[in-house]
This record gives sequence, C-alpha cells and structure tokens, in this order.
Amino acid sequence: MPTSLKISDAPQEGRAGLAALEARVKDDLAVLKLPPEDWTARKTAADGAPLYDVIIVGAGMFGLSAAGSLMFKGIRNIKLLDRAPAGKEGPWVTYARMLTLRSKKDLPGSPFGIPSLTFRSWYVAAVGEDAWEALYKIPNSVWQDYLIWLRNVLELPVDNDCDVVGLAPYPDHVALTTADGRVFRAKRVVIATGRPGAGGLTRPPGVAADLWPDLAAHTCEMIDFGRLKGKSVAVIGAGSSAWDNAATALESGAGRVEMFCRRKALPQLNKGRANANPGFFAGWRGLSDAKRWEMAVYLERIQTPPPHETVLRTIAHDNFEIHFGKPFRTIARAGNGVEITFMDGEIRHFDFLILGTGFSVDLAREPMFSALKDRILTWGDCYQPPEGIANAGLARMPYLGEGFELRERGIEESALERIHIFNTGSYLSFGTLSLDVPSVNPAGEHLASHIASHLFVDDFDVLFERLKDWEEEHELAPTPFYAPDYVNRA
Repeated sequence: MPTSLKISDAPQEGRAGLAALEARVKDDLAVLKLPPEDWTARKTAADGAPLYDVIIVGAGMFGLSAAGSLMFKGIRNIKLLDRAPAGKEGPWVTYARMLTLRSKKDLPGSPFGIPSLTFRSWYVAAVGEDAWEALYKIPNSVWQDYLIWLRNVLELPVDNDCDVVGLAPYPDHVALTTADGRVFRAKRVVIATGRPGAGGLTRPPGVAADLWPDLAAHTCEMIDFGRLKGKSVAVIGAGSSAWDNAATALESGAGRVEMFCRRKALPQLNKGRANANPGFFAGWRGLSDAKRWEMAVYLERIQTPPPHETVLRTIAHDNFEIHFGKPFRTIARAGNGVEITFMDGEIRHFDFLILGTGFSVDLAREPMFSALKDRILTWGDCYQPPEGIANAGLARMPYLGEGFELRERGIEESALERIHIFNTGSYLSFGTLSLDVPSVNPAGEHLASHIASHLFVDDFDVLFERLKDWEEEHELAPTPFYAPDYVNRA
C-alpha cells in the first residue's frame, strides 16, 4: 500500500499519469469556463490598506474546500493562512494516528463537481487502476498528498507558518493579527481550523495541569512515542483517537498500555454512516432549534465506536489491556510518574498518560477570539432545552447564521457576521456539514454561495456603477437600428 504519492517521489509512469491528469483538469476547467472572471470590487480600509475579499484561516481539507468553492464563484481575491509548515496542514500527517481514513475510499474528495479533481482520478493517475481496485481505505499520508496536489493544481494562495492570534471586526472588514505582528484585512473571514480550532482539547476535571509536558499529552498533541519504549502508559477514554494512540504507543515499543473508560462496553453502531447523506447535510439547518438540540444530544450519548481495524491493530499486542466501567477521580504527578485514583478507590501508577477525551467547542478559549468572546451569541443564549437533555458543551457553541456567520448578543446586525465559523464550532447549527470527509464538498459550496451573496450586497454601489459604465458589446451595431446616442439611456 503506497504511503506517499508526491509527484517527486512517484515512478516515471506515475509522473506521466499525473501530468496527463493535470492536462485533463485544465481542459475540463476550460470547457466549463472555470474559474469565472473576478467580479468583486477592489476596496481599501480607512487607512488605505488593501482588502482581500476573503481570508481563510486554515489550509487543511475544509480550508481548501472553501477556497476552491469561492474561486469557482469568481471570488479570487482570497488568501489562506495556516500556522503549520507547508505540507503539515491539518491532522493527517501530524496527530491523526490511525493508519487510514475512517471513510470509504470511493468518496469523491473535494472535486467541486469536476470528475478529474476527484481523489479516485488522482489516485488512478498516480498508481493505476489495479492499485485503486486493490485499495481498501485511504492511508492518511496519501490523502494529504491528494490535498496538496489539489491545492497546487488549483493554484490556491496559501501563506504557511502564519498563526492568527487576533480578530477585530469593523463595519466594512475584519483585521487579522498574526503572532509575528503582521496584519491582514478582508471583507470576510472564514475560520477553517478543524476540531482543535474551536476551543481545543478537553482536559477533564481532576487531571492535574502540571503533568504537561513531560508526563502527559492529549491525543491531538505531538507525542514523541520513542520516549515511551519500555514504559507503562495509561490511556483515558475509548474513542477512536484513544485507540489510535494506544496502538501507536504499542507499535513504538511501550512496555504496557492500559486503557480506562467509564462505559461498560464500547458503542456498537457507527451511526455516522447513517447521517452522512445529502439529506442531513442540506436539511439539518432547516430543523427547529429543539430538533437540532435533541438530535445532537442523542448522537453524543450513543457515541461512535472505534473502527474495527483500529481495535484489531491494538489488541494484537499482548501487553495491552482495557478496563470498562473504570472512571477516575484524580490524576496527579507522583515523583517521576503519574498516579491515577479511580472512583472505586484503587490507585495505579504509570510512566505516562495519554488523554483520549476529545475536543470541546468554546470560542472563548481560542486566542483569536479573546477580544470577542463576550459578544458572541451562543446556543445557551438562544435555546433552553427541556429537563433531561441539558448539555453545557452544546450550550457554549456559537449560534450561527445561514452562511456560518457569527451573530452578536443583543444586536440584530453586527460586524461579527463578517466572521464565518467553518469548523467544529458549527456543529449544532449545521450538523456534520463542516466536520468530516463525506461533507467537505457540499460544505464548501454552501459557504461560498452565502459569501458570494454577502459580497455582492457589500459591493453593490461599485458593481452598479460598473454595470452603468459597461459598453463592451453594442449588440445592434450591425443592424439598421443601431442608435449610439441612446447607449446607456435608462
């Protein structure tokens, strides 16, 4: 199974296949007249600084989907900013420690409706039809290579090593400040920062903060698994990422890995398969607040099982053990190790702790939203669930507008609406539309359609004047009815 399909690494026939595919992409775009000409108005801020139409924070899977969808609507004055080095955007070759994507291989990827841009077209061009037929699921690094190819073939403008730490909305634009002091300005901003970018990792109560960095890590953090060789490792949680990290630790030579979870058994049904369809993607937004809340609570309670491949990968090691119905009370530093006190009174010691406790959505914890956190309208502000289905985590989620826009507490129209939340923070408002591989294509289309509408309204005065001044085609010039004195008479 290939682990990398970069053009520079591919065999000669692979390079030829990719070159032919890129020629086909060029022809397809020409036939479809894509991307359209740029139609937006060039504007500047009050201080004269130029405005991008859209800046996308995050150049991973959903950031690229947003950028390509905007470009194919004639919105080309855009920029993507990503804090990661080039090639490391998103989770796929960093903290995503499963061997393959969890989705099926035949999902199209991010083709924007163009067959030559699908994952399958790219893969077959690189390694052939027989390799495609033999492929089970897509290896993480191969998926990353596809995304990089897509970025390159569409010439999407990305600035890497660019960490956005502040957002300041104004009536006509948003200013973005980076960690190194640069300032970018755009009429609209899209936050496409994935699961960690909506509030970060979840550290449950009772887990001491001083365990970091030498004795503990969350599954979304970088871990030097080589340091765990011969060591005892405790994994808290039994979700997919917990199993991925347990397997990686075992494969890296950990002496013993034990997993602890509150549940009496693992979830059995992956209902994410049942809601990964156009009905859910297009329809969730049309549900009442009560129905969206009810659905989200139900899905959170039943949860999703880890993939069977990951479970089998982990239990293949004799030095692995899982403990069900074993919640902890506290986890603290004890000398050079970790001490876990469980609810049943048992105390255990380990050399290292891995938290597989997922991610939370809380924009107030994100540095770029620090100046805005008290202004953002949340679901807790808008909906009070009936007794029995209250959920503090869901209540913290932003209550978004039709195009993923933030809304402001107590204000009908606000500059906050220039910021679009295109990551896990959109979950309760939009379901899984901007969360996972199956929805990446319709999500970008939905976002781009709404942004195009906003930009048209914002730029109307300039566009109207441009319309009135347009004289490129004098339709009746070849006829006896041509009357140039009547050009532009309303």
